[in-house]
Amino acid sequence: MKNAENIEIFTQETKEKFEQKISCLSEENERLSAKVLYLETEYKKLQKMIFGAKTERFKEEPKEQLKLDLLPELIEEKEVEEQKITYTRQKETKKQKPIREPLPKHLKRKEEIIEPEDIPENARKIGENITEVLEYEPGKIYVRRIVRPKYVIDNPQKTEEFDSDRIIVTADMPSDLPLLSSNAGAGFLAHLFISKYVDHLPFYRQIQIFIRQQNLKLASSTLNDWHANTCKLLYPLHEELKRTVLQSPYIQIDESPIKVLTKNKPGSTHKGWMWAYHSPPDKLVLFDYRQGRDKSGPKEMLNGFSGIIQTDGYAAYNQFVGDAKILLAACMAHVRRKFFEAKDENPDVCNFVLTKIRDLYDIERTIKEENYGKQEILQKRNEESAPITDELKKYFDKIQHQLLPKSLTGKAIAYTLSLWSRLILFLKNPHIQIDNNLIENTIRPLALGRKNYLFAGSHNGAERAAMMYSFFGSCKLQGIDPLLWLKTTLEKISEHKANKLQELLPGYQKNK
Repeated sequence: MKNAENIEIFTQETKEKFEQKISCLSEENERLSAKVLYLETEYKKLQKMIFGAKTERFKEEPKEQLKLDLLPELIEEKEVEEQKITYTRQKETKKQKPIREPLPKHLKRKEEIIEPEDIPENARKIGENITEVLEYEPGKIYVRRIVRPKYVIDNPQKTEEFDSDRIIVTADMPSDLPLLSSNAGAGFLAHLFISKYVDHLPFYRQIQIFIRQQNLKLASSTLNDWHANTCKLLYPLHEELKRTVLQSPYIQIDESPIKVLTKNKPGSTHKGWMWAYHSPPDKLVLFDYRQGRDKSGPKEMLNGFSGIIQTDGYAAYNQFVGDAKILLAACMAHVRRKFFEAKDENPDVCNFVLTKIRDLYDIERTIKEENYGKQEILQKRNEESAPITDELKKYFDKIQHQLLPKSLTGKAIAYTLSLWSRLILFLKNPHIQIDNNLIENTIRPLALGRKNYLFAGSHNGAERAAMMYSFFGSCKLQGIDPLLWLKTTLEKISEHKANKLQELLPGYQKNK
């Protein structure tokens, strides 16, 4: 009996141990399976980043593929009806020759007359054959020669301090020369800056172009000195731009990295950050260079600010949560991007979400194209956009616990829900955009510049770059020619009154 009891106890203990081991193995298997799924997803994501297309264009899948067991009531079944279709085939006609559009009339014409050879004297002209072709000549650099005659005249007011019988008189230098200590004019300086920051040509490439096209040799140190002195001249105007942007009631904020050479890291670069502050009401943008990405940058810039700021989900902006003067709005484009990246992992869920987000953007497109007023915008969003956002919120609440938290889809849903109150703020305020895409467009020239000049030469150089990107980004938003604006500004700023610097900001005269 004791042996039987011992065997039974042993069997029971063994069974419990086996069950515990099986349970542990099962949990380990689930953990490893989730890890494998995560690594496979990251691997596919990395492959797409390296070899795949960069576009985020979303094409809606057929309706049958959107029938989810997670929320079947969202999809309505439609009965299929058979229809007999007839058509008439038309005979193909001969393709007409394309019509060449005439060249623009505003372009300068250089007429070239070619007479026939060996034409007799009694020939009479009955018409002309005119052919117009586009031609190009490299930009011409010329020397502006300023001659100021000197005159000697008798001194009509001879004094003890100045007892000379004669004095020499000459005219003052023109006020439109920005740098009196250099031999660079406003037009040439404007060309240098536009080529560097708008056309993304570093100075060393511009030097090569000058040598090749004009046989003009300029030292890189000379161009760097002109660059630094011009930025010093424009610094007060940049401060005025900063003041104007930060007085706006609505600002969009984003940040982008930039490599900077420093003495602290010989042989390598420091990773600095350009913070962009965009005012949609004023159509102005301000770039602020910071050596780091911590929260001190926006905290210092927005000290005393009162209004709405629209950002992505970066944690540095959470410092403004609870601030009575600041209202935080989020960006729907960042939400869309996360679901687009997770589309291959979970197509059913992501395609449904992307379709709904696309519907929201269709509504915003209609508002923009038809130029709705404030009340019309609110009415349109409340009637059409609000039901879509409510539907998405219910959908996220229902399925978030059915997905792995570390999966791309799970992370996308968690990100969206964490910012939900900020995302739907555009429904209540007609001034707020649905996303931050306007500011991302202003950052794009910075990204293109990074690929050309690779890094800034110093922290001071990065600050000067921030200044010029602010001016040229604002010119782009205002729809004005940056070359003409900078040339005119450099000609005026030396003699312009400090309390009226706002008159020189991009678009001021246009919006006056």
